[in-house]
Amino acid sequence: MPTCVPIKDMRDTAAFARMVETAPGPVTVTKNGYDQFVVIRSRDYDDLRESEARARIMERMLLAERERAEGRHVDAAVSLAGLRSRYGL
Repeated sequence: MPTCVPIKDMRDTAAFARMVETAPGPVTVTKNGYDQFVVIRSRDYDDLRESEARARIMERMLLAERERAEGRHVDAAVSLAGLRSRYGL
């Protein structure tokens, strides 16, 4: 069951921190009965960011594989030579 608390419960910061740390998932903080923001553990946030990064990498890899299968690719050496000549490297 999701954890939902009013914003006034944040006054006791130690108790709020314990609640966030022990909650099974994100803690939704409300103000006047409406969702104001969501608090999650730092390690959960890191895991979320890592998962999103992996998803972006996988998406790009699938696009690259599709481009390669369609013949829309360039050899790495040719590509680097083109970049060097274009930017004077």
